[in-house]
Amino acid sequence: MLRDLKIDQGAYVLYKLINSLFLGISVGSIFTIYEPLEPSVFSIGGIILALGMLIIANQYHKILNATYFYRISILVELVALAMVIVFLIFSYSYQTALWVYIGYQLTFIFGSYLVRAETLVLKENNILTRVDTAKQIGYLVGMALSYGFYKLIEFSWQINDPKEQVYILHYILLLVQILVITFLVKAFRK
Repeated sequence: MLRDLKIDQGAYVLYKLINSLFLGISVGSIFTIYEPLEPSVFSIGGIILALGMLIIANQYHKILNATYFYRISILVELVALAMVIVFLIFSYSYQTALWVYIGYQLTFIFGSYLVRAETLVLKENNILTRVDTAKQIGYLVGMALSYGFYKLIEFSWQINDPKEQVYILHYILLLVQILVITFLVKAFRK
């Protein structure tokens, strides 16, 4: 089925750029979304994260290949898309904050795996350099865009409530995440 997967390097670099753009845009919003959660939730989440990462690490002998790399990448991106949609539908509540936190923890469980698999699957130094450069550029641009967006809606539209600002930002995140998934699918081909 996916045994003969090849990676379109140009599309993959664009995927990583847009993926990091999403991260840069979203990073500041998390603190507002997580506001209702008590500190003990973060402790439990950290424990579950560490245990999940241990389980994944013990599966490396099976999953460090292009097929699982693609499948797990898609899973992580679909979880991120689901988190944005859940937030847009249900807005601010304890349950929404908890679901968003669980979603991020789930994606973080695969973080080390994805970095290791990316290095093994891409192999060549020049593409790894391009990918890491794209990641940093995407992150920086995303942070700058989110800052600009918050200032724009604060001064132009007089929207000063951080919760309202973050909610509106999630419409942009929805579009960016759809682009992320699009370029991820394009990056992997038979």
